[in-house]
Amino acid sequence: MDILISQLVAGVSIGSVLLLVAVGLSLTFGQMGVINMAHGEFIMVGAYTTYVVQRILVDAGLSLLFAIPAAFVVAGALGLIIEQFLIRHLYRRPLDTLLATFGVGLVLQQVARDVFGAQAVDVAVPGWLQGNLQVFGAVVPYSRLFILVLSIAVVGAVVLFMAKSPAGRQIRATVLNRDLAETSGISSRRMDRMTFFLGSGLAGVAGVAVTLIGSTGPTIGTSYIVDAFLVVVAGGIGKIKGAVIAAFTLGVLQALIEYSTSASLAKFFVLVIVVAFLQLRPQGLFAVKTRSLA
Repeated sequence: MDILISQLVAGVSIGSVLLLVAVGLSLTFGQMGVINMAHGEFIMVGAYTTYVVQRILVDAGLSLLFAIPAAFVVAGALGLIIEQFLIRHLYRRPLDTLLATFGVGLVLQQVARDVFGAQAVDVAVPGWLQGNLQVFGAVVPYSRLFILVLSIAVVGAVVLFMAKSPAGRQIRATVLNRDLAETSGISSRRMDRMTFFLGSGLAGVAGVAVTLIGSTGPTIGTSYIVDAFLVVVAGGIGKIKGAVIAAFTLGVLQALIEYSTSASLAKFFVLVIVVAFLQLRPQGLFAVKTRSLA
């Protein structure tokens, strides 16, 4: 029983990180039709931002709290720059965005190697996140619980922003019908920039979370990008509700399968399950009309 609970906790923790990554990816893919292969490198940027903040603020607990908004702003600003100078010229050409952002990702990895070195670096875990919680005999690390709480808080803030704020409603209107939104006076160009900033910033926050799990290196984002795309496709492109369900489901599935096999086989079986699911429901859990489907 305690082993099952431990695996469920590990799966929920994996799902929490995937959720932070996939929500941003879902927004940019759903609204703008951009297949952003550099999204994983925004995770890397967030992770290195956490490392830099901790070098400036020695206190590990204080630096972690400062790193969350800092990673959001730095990764979001970088995404905004890439959107402004590259991606906006490739709208309505999703395959071109895939190739271009793949190249951008390689460049960002090399920049990280030049600045921080090829060797992975470690971020100190605050004292108040060290230790474990006992749940029905299972050991649950406080750091994993923090990642879960962070994921729920961030996604909840995004949902509130999209539902209650004027900017969020304009983004939703642009996703549903871009031409009609422009006719209503909404600047789709401004919404595109805002969406890309938001999506990239969420990946940066995911980068903060992954520093609590392991070391930070230039290729850390590649470990999550494929799984994040699986979450987006399985949950339904552009649907946050679908991303939440798919992220936690895939995370738990992977953890449970990994217990009796290996990490590689678990990823393979999860991929097979997602492919089989998409054969039955190609639009994912939830469908939305987007520019790419119009």
